[in-house]
Amino acid sequence: MRNATKIDVFSSLGPTAEEICRQVERILASEEFHAPKRGRNFLEFVVSETLAGRSGFLKAFTIANMVFGREASFDPQNDPVVRIEAGRIRKALERYYLVAGQADDVIITVPKGGYVPHFEYTRDAPMPARPEKDPENPRIGEFADQDHSPHEARRPPPIARGLGTGLLAILLLLALASAFLVAGSAPIRPLPTHKHTSPPTVAVEVFAESNSVDSNSDIARGLRDDVIGQLAQLEDIVVVADPPPGDHAAAADYALQGNVQTDGSRLRSVARLVRRADGAVIWANNFDADLRAQNKLWIQTNVARQIASAIAQPDGAIFQAETAMIAQAAQKADQDARACIPAYYSYLQAMTSQSHGAVRECLQQAIRRTPDNATSWALLSLVYLDEIRFRYRLGTPSSAKPLELATASAQRAESLAPDNPRVLRAVMLVNFFRGDIDKALAAGTAAYGADPNDVEVAGEYGLRLAMSGKWQSGCELISIALDKNAGPSGYYEAGMAMCAFMRGDIEAAEQWSRISDLDGNPMRRLALLSILGAAGKMEEAKLEQDWLQSHAPALMTNIRQEVSLRLQRPADQERFFAGLRAAGVAVDLPSGG
Repeated sequence: MRNATKIDVFSSLGPTAEEICRQVERILASEEFHAPKRGRNFLEFVVSETLAGRSGFLKAFTIANMVFGREASFDPQNDPVVRIEAGRIRKALERYYLVAGQADDVIITVPKGGYVPHFEYTRDAPMPARPEKDPENPRIGEFADQDHSPHEARRPPPIARGLGTGLLAILLLLALASAFLVAGSAPIRPLPTHKHTSPPTVAVEVFAESNSVDSNSDIARGLRDDVIGQLAQLEDIVVVADPPPGDHAAAADYALQGNVQTDGSRLRSVARLVRRADGAVIWANNFDADLRAQNKLWIQTNVARQIASAIAQPDGAIFQAETAMIAQAAQKADQDARACIPAYYSYLQAMTSQSHGAVRECLQQAIRRTPDNATSWALLSLVYLDEIRFRYRLGTPSSAKPLELATASAQRAESLAPDNPRVLRAVMLVNFFRGDIDKALAAGTAAYGADPNDVEVAGEYGLRLAMSGKWQSGCELISIALDKNAGPSGYYEAGMAMCAFMRGDIEAAEQWSRISDLDGNPMRRLALLSILGAAGKMEEAKLEQDWLQSHAPALMTNIRQEVSLRLQRPADQERFFAGLRAAGVAVDLPSGG
């Protein structure tokens, strides 16, 4: 965005109301303004209210009622719908001015911390003198920036994860840095407590073009920009946009190289990931598209999403390439946090007793070496907690000890870095499974506010909101995490299954449940059993019940306690139990019942 002079809407130097209205119309008419209908309504509402002198009333409650149709019982502390939409609009405006609005004279923003828009002239734009009015500075609202798109009730993808879901927002601003970018807005990053705790670094080199056609060059540049934006959102990846000359090995661990080729209307994008240390190509792929059938911007975004997912997700090429090294390093006394982070995400994908023990040992050794590393303490807390959350999958015995260890580790992490999103996520989960829901949601709110770009924090916070009975706002965040391919395989699909189940959409609940990676996960199978019971599908329910009796008999004798550990509202628990009873499962009565 060009340099701009910030002007209050009532200042003599600011744009006129007529200029502001024309600018809003220009923004809403642009194909480069990516916002849903209710987001557009949000922008029009806050602008019109500000121009009418009612900026002081632009609070979450007012917007929720007037724009989103929420009831009078709307609680902005527990329902983040307004601040989610505000964050989306901020990103959409930012993108508009970077792509289509560079020559515009009037800039409209919604500053972080509230919902009152600011209107600005660019420095090189005319600023006509007008009769001076009394200043009336708007009061800033009570919420911090959030940048996730809202969840709308949707059905599961027909084939597999990600098909039919919304595209990721394009963070083109990241491509404008003149030297290099580290992932300052990346969702989760380790604390700088030790020289070996830095995450893997990926240099995104300039994508070559096979010919000199201008549109081809535009696609190559745009694709690289989109890849940078996508990678910057992912976990534990530092993105280098323009590597410094000279010693490239020191600049980045990996280099992402690519080129764009065209043949008439056919477009092929080629990408490969090279390990700097030995020049090995550890991943490569081609992506084909038809320029007549697909929008160029859509192609760039879709290909960038696939590249980022393939190389930088926890189960992507980078971490897979280091799996053998991690497994060996986990047994050494010189283990450090850098090796433990990919080991942790590799464990989440496998979720076996062996991988659980290896990552636990890895983190314990890392803490012995660097006891002030809050990230290691937070991850260790989650690993301990998994012995309760996933004990039927991991085969861990029933014991109170893991929760005690998880609590102590989370408290230690919080004492070292109380504002770190990764730490707050651990605090949230530990308190949730301890039954202190108020403290859990307070930590989740703080984690989400500290880094709204962190899709894993958003998704996990959404799950805790939903399981606490705040299904609408929680499921919105779960959907965001699912759209951005966050979390272990099937994790957020299982959350979407419960979202559909609790709103009474049994068909969608079953579909989501069946693509939630059921193999080896008894709790997800138990959820599917309840859904099938509610659907009246007795034969299919019998198959699931037989599987559970064979593979998780302890769960079948402890259903009420396990479900109550996760679903906090009695009404939600009873809906779940009703499905099980309909499937022929005996659910024991609560104590005294």
